[in-house]
Amino acid sequence: MSARALELRFAGSGGQGLQLSAKILAGALLRAGRTVALSQSYEPTSRGGLSRCDVVMGANGEPVDYPLASALDVLVLLDTVAAPSSLPLLRPGALVLADATRAVPVAAEGAEIRELPFTTLARSLGSERVANIVALGTLIAAAAPCPLAAVETVLREETPRKFLDLNIEALATGFRLG
Repeated sequence: MSARALELRFAGSGGQGLQLSAKILAGALLRAGRTVALSQSYEPTSRGGLSRCDVVMGANGEPVDYPLASALDVLVLLDTVAAPSSLPLLRPGALVLADATRAVPVAAEGAEIRELPFTTLARSLGSERVANIVALGTLIAAAAPCPLAAVETVLREETPRKFLDLNIEALATGFRLG
């Protein structure tokens, strides 16, 4: 688990479950004893407009200095529509996890860019709607902001029972991908 402060963003279009992914991550970070600030921004459309959610995590034992992301360490990009507003905020050496179906090509100087099959894997599990959870699992494996078990605990609390097994499988699939 990372001991330093981190700024993470889930970005894409409305209806992709970005807010849920960020809420689950923030809850898991709190369970792991970290301080967290969560902020969100979205256009007033239910599907298709720009959507983003930032999770700012304080350094181990320290409060969050500023609650809004200003220099991203990690960007989870699920739709190209969010690239113009997110890529300029990348810190040198940042990690970009981009959906290979909807968010490529991505170019960001000084960042590590991984184009990954979030949507394709979600479809193979039975629902494109869990691409956000596949991406969350990959984020946990790649950036290690908190233990996977903490994420799974919060996922179980936040997911309706009829979707729980699918979401647990999506999280595990993403973690293996990362």
